[in-house]
Amino acid sequence: MLLLFDIDGTLLLKGAEAHAAAVVAALCEVWEVEPPQTAHGVEAAGRTDQAIARDILELAGISAEQFDQRRDDFILAAASHYELLVPDDLSDRLAPHAAETLAQVDAHERYHCSLVTGNIQRVARLKLDAAGILYPFAEGQGGFGSDSDDRNDLPPIARMRAGQLWNGGDAWPAERTVVIGDTPRDIACARADGTLVVAVATGPFAADDLAGADVVIDDLRQLDAALESLT
Repeated sequence: MLLLFDIDGTLLLKGAEAHAAAVVAALCEVWEVEPPQTAHGVEAAGRTDQAIARDILELAGISAEQFDQRRDDFILAAASHYELLVPDDLSDRLAPHAAETLAQVDAHERYHCSLVTGNIQRVARLKLDAAGILYPFAEGQGGFGSDSDDRNDLPPIARMRAGQLWNGGDAWPAERTVVIGDTPRDIACARADGTLVVAVATGPFAADDLAGADVVIDDLRQLDAALESLT
């Protein structure tokens, strides 16, 4: 079973301050704009860094076409800024039972751990490393906000990469894949790809808001039972 974990709101709570600052700094550097005063009003939960960046730039008068022209520059700049801003230790931002749950699934022979996150790939790996939970996630695996601005694209990208490592080169089957996240967008991206989905009510959304998932759990301590119920 391929487990595709979201990061913010699922594995880490309130660990995105430096990440948000890095995104804004990159936008200001690449497009030479002043930090938009209304950037704090841009919706972020469950969205990709690229989608968030587009909205912030629109507030600064930069078009989607202008973003596309310098997309790669933005991704590199955001990663570089985050390398400078990321706290040395994010372990105090771990979601309840995240560390022990990851240790359990990583040790279980039936599970492969990967990621589906709106974070730029380099940002995601730096963030997890600072939190002490990077080890279950192999380099080059997952679907990230640097791959696409549409979160629905990320599970199939993650399955394709997983297949190259664990399935003889064929994309990992959707029916043997579980997205684990904390927002309705996590549920939507799983549904778009035909995968299973477990929603964790540790982020900004209550359990009732996550009712479209196959299973809704209060925290990651209940993940093992949830996965058992799906197979």
